[in-house]
Amino acid sequence: MTSSRKPGGARKTSAPDTAAVETAAGKTPSARASTSKASTNKTSKSAAPRTPPVAQASSTVKQQAARKVTQKAATAIPPKVLSVDIGGTHVKILLSGQPVTAARRFESGPTLTPAEMVRGVLELAQGWDFGAVSMGYPGPVLHGQPVHDPANLGAGWVGFDFAGAFGHSTKIVNDAAMQALGGYSGGKMLFLGLGTGLGTALIVDGIVEPLELAHLPYRKHTYEDYVGLRGLEKAGKKKWRREVVEVIGQLTSALLPDSVVLGGGNAKLFADHLDELPKNVKLGENSNAFIGGFRLWDDVVNARPLQPGS
Repeated sequence: MTSSRKPGGARKTSAPDTAAVETAAGKTPSARASTSKASTNKTSKSAAPRTPPVAQASSTVKQQAARKVTQKAATAIPPKVLSVDIGGTHVKILLSGQPVTAARRFESGPTLTPAEMVRGVLELAQGWDFGAVSMGYPGPVLHGQPVHDPANLGAGWVGFDFAGAFGHSTKIVNDAAMQALGGYSGGKMLFLGLGTGLGTALIVDGIVEPLELAHLPYRKHTYEDYVGLRGLEKAGKKKWRREVVEVIGQLTSALLPDSVVLGGGNAKLFADHLDELPKNVKLGENSNAFIGGFRLWDDVVNARPLQPGS
């Protein structure tokens, strides 16, 4: 330590050179840092409260139990699913694990109510043991519930307790979306359901988005008036096919899909006329609706299940 005196001032003492002192004592600055760190760690360890052995064991057991529950849920086998495809002319059902040829159906029509539909499905499904239901609804669906009554069926569908009536957890989606999901293989796909009406859905990278394009203005009326059943009966098969190709062109220009799949009962009218369709268009199978219903339970995002009594 050195000292100096300024003229007319007090003595000023300079701070000792700590590094020099420790070097003289046989300690290097790095050794000092190591010693200081060890001291700090020792202090923090001694200051930290110790968890009793019993509490530690209890915490470990809880973690292991939670891990087993998570693993069990991830590998749980989904229940047998009854897939219900509701159309303007028929209601068709199939149990998961059964071949498509085992599908059953009964007639629907413009007076069919939801209670009659459920009763008909349960009667038709006798002998099949299932734990969940998927329902393709011919109309818009929001948060797992029909938004309004179908155009081609009876009244009373909005607010109906489907899960309670079936007695099982039930997922409801638009019927076109369910059929589209069953025929999806990747990319951006537009689905057009050519049946009593016109069902439309878009799937982008596995995300299903039901569309309501049927009643948009087209020519003097709507898309459905020209390519639905009324349009077919009025125009005849040949002119109807040309109208369908025109609609495909318009919707493709607007939505830019990678592929287009035609489904519904009237898509079969293109079976012998595939050369009339654009290259990115293919025919789907009506049985894809059942597959889509089964797939709904593989992904909890696609539809919210309704519980009995909810």
